[in-house]
Amino acid sequence: MAGPAGDGSSVRPTPEAAAPPPMAGLELVQQGAEARLYRGLFLGRPAVVKHRFPKRYRHPLLEERLSRKRTAQEARSLLRCRRAGISAPVVYFVDYVSNCIYLEDIVGSTTVRDYIISEQQSGKSSSSLTVLAEKIGDILARMHDEDLVHGDLTTSNMLLRPPADKLDLVLIDLGLSFISALPEDKGVDLYVLEKAFLSTHPNTEALFEVLLKKYTAATKKSAAVIKKLDEVRLRGRKRSMVG
Repeated sequence: MAGPAGDGSSVRPTPEAAAPPPMAGLELVQQGAEARLYRGLFLGRPAVVKHRFPKRYRHPLLEERLSRKRTAQEARSLLRCRRAGISAPVVYFVDYVSNCIYLEDIVGSTTVRDYIISEQQSGKSSSSLTVLAEKIGDILARMHDEDLVHGDLTTSNMLLRPPADKLDLVLIDLGLSFISALPEDKGVDLYVLEKAFLSTHPNTEALFEVLLKKYTAATKKSAAVIKKLDEVRLRGRKRSMVG
């Protein structure tokens, strides 16, 4: 990158200078630890912009490398999902200067978290939640068959396209994703989801078992992954006992 005078020197803009480019109707909708989410229009289409903002506690060059690497990995992971037939937002554009990803806005969507809570509060039959758990298990099996590890699986990082009762599941927020064929990494992925699932949705142990049963049936690689999941669970219990 050229210096301020355009002379090709090694001087680079500081991370603080990186900001999301202007976009029609840009509106901040969510502030997270790693990124900010904006909504607006991109080439006339409803879009979400995910901006990895600079972290002042990191050295500027390290921050630049990490943000660019994670931005690139997230974009690649979303494309990998879509190629595998897994529903994920369309990537419209990636800006590596400001570390922004321009994504399809799933208008009118509901998080799986909110859907489960709503279904539990309504007191309706749990059949829809059983079908949803099976769908999640099937999608995660396909994702892991692609050697893609999500890295932050929660029911808040899964959306349902409208109408929600059709259970059209969309994976989002792959900012911590990475590629790995190791059963250990896939087992940890499931463990993270299990911990998040049961802490957010009490009394759903049976539902999570439905999810795991479908996962096991959907991939030939499940035996090694489930074995690692059991080992990770055991390590987690030991840590809890020791404190």
